[in-house]
Amino acid sequence: MIRLLILLCVLPVALSAQDVRVGSKPFPEGRILGEIVTQHARVTGATVEHEIGLGGTGVIWKALLAGEIDVYVEYTGTLQRECYAVAAPASFDETTELMQADGIVVVAHLGFNNTYALGMKETRAEQLGIKTISDLIQHPDLSFGFSNEFVDRADCWPNLLSRYNLPQTDVSGMQHQLAYEALGAGKIDVTDLYSTDASIEQLELRVLRDDLSAFPEYSAVIIARADFIQRNPKVYAALRQFESAINEEQMVAMNASVVVDKNAESEVARNFLSQLRRAEKGGEAPTAEEIRESGKREISERFDTALQDLPRLTIQHLVMVLLSLIGGLIVAIPLGVVAHRKPRLGQLILGGAGILQTIPSIALLVLLIPLVGIGWWPAVIALFLYSLLPIIRNTHAGLSDIDPSLLESADAMGLGRAARLRLVELPLAGRSILAGVKIAAVINVGTATLGGFIGAGGYGEAIFAGISRQDNVQILSGAIPAAMLALLLQGVFELSERMIIPRGLRLQGE
Repeated sequence: MIRLLILLCVLPVALSAQDVRVGSKPFPEGRILGEIVTQHARVTGATVEHEIGLGGTGVIWKALLAGEIDVYVEYTGTLQRECYAVAAPASFDETTELMQADGIVVVAHLGFNNTYALGMKETRAEQLGIKTISDLIQHPDLSFGFSNEFVDRADCWPNLLSRYNLPQTDVSGMQHQLAYEALGAGKIDVTDLYSTDASIEQLELRVLRDDLSAFPEYSAVIIARADFIQRNPKVYAALRQFESAINEEQMVAMNASVVVDKNAESEVARNFLSQLRRAEKGGEAPTAEEIRESGKREISERFDTALQDLPRLTIQHLVMVLLSLIGGLIVAIPLGVVAHRKPRLGQLILGGAGILQTIPSIALLVLLIPLVGIGWWPAVIALFLYSLLPIIRNTHAGLSDIDPSLLESADAMGLGRAARLRLVELPLAGRSILAGVKIAAVINVGTATLGGFIGAGGYGEAIFAGISRQDNVQILSGAIPAAMLALLLQGVFELSERMIIPRGLRLQGE
């Protein structure tokens, strides 16, 4: 048992120990570019791990500064207006100087500009005669739905509000792909777009002209830590080959291959790199048509891909849940005993555990990143904290419900407090304690899916990838196993109860 616990504790560290860690943002283009960087870096012989779809600029930028990742693709406007907004650099050259002071360097300019824009359904925009962002001023009743990052970033919605003096007040923040779905269903009128987004053509959107030039240039650049370059000169040299290697038409085609044709980002990246290498040997650069030539994958093929990833995701998900539960048992049961024996202190313990339970999962994960980084450990710690309340409360309740006459009998037999707790109280409260552990396990299986937001893997990786590429098959490939795992664990605890709790106590409880 001790060996198993040690293995579970060191497994995440062992799995995450890599020569190079590549990050990517949680939208199709970010994932594609992350795969391109990852796969090309592996050609040098380096061991490379791709932390897929890290949530938002704030998360991935902090991960780079903290050394949790070594390299990722960012955009010049984001670096200038968001990452260094306080310094307010006037040009990107000034931004690179600030980056160098932080130990961050630009490896290569990829060659395309993916600027922000606002978009509407073509039919709706034509009906209202809206062609520019300024035209929105005449329609204050329009409903706006933006990605959460767009709403908060200084270079996005706040910038538009001040530059255009827009009158709209019905503005909602949501996950970006959900905003597209709401726009397609007519639930909102305007959303934010990326100029290389395949959804523009797919959803028949009109891109509103930025007539006051509110948005800066967002040229895609590979950025990396300076110490990474020193440690991996071959990888750096390989990534330098991407200077001006991808144009806007190629990027749109790769996005469309993921969003429209439902190809996996890894496959799209592999095809593009193969075509690019042929071009380097004297052929022509890959065209948009060549990039999308593989076409839409059949549902059966997408299921096959999902099944291939299932063992890996299951192990990751299960280890996160088990580690958090083991920690919860070690800490929460003693706290439940203390809460029972010392009522005043018990109120503080139960109140504190209750407060932890109210902290939103995403917020807690992000708050833990500066302390323990990205990946497994912030997810495990968050799940551990969420497991405390049900176990503490049920331990306290189980001990409080014991018939006082039984405790008097134990005292009459001369049992000390520790012996009475071990031989009488905990066994009598065992059914209630197991019920709390069961509740914690089921909660943690569901909450662990949010680990995909910070690169922790598990079923959340599949779910977030499916949301990103608007692929219901991919979403279900993570959601269904998570539900089945919750049911499986519930069944395991039901069986454990029959094996651990004496039949007489079970019958009495029933």
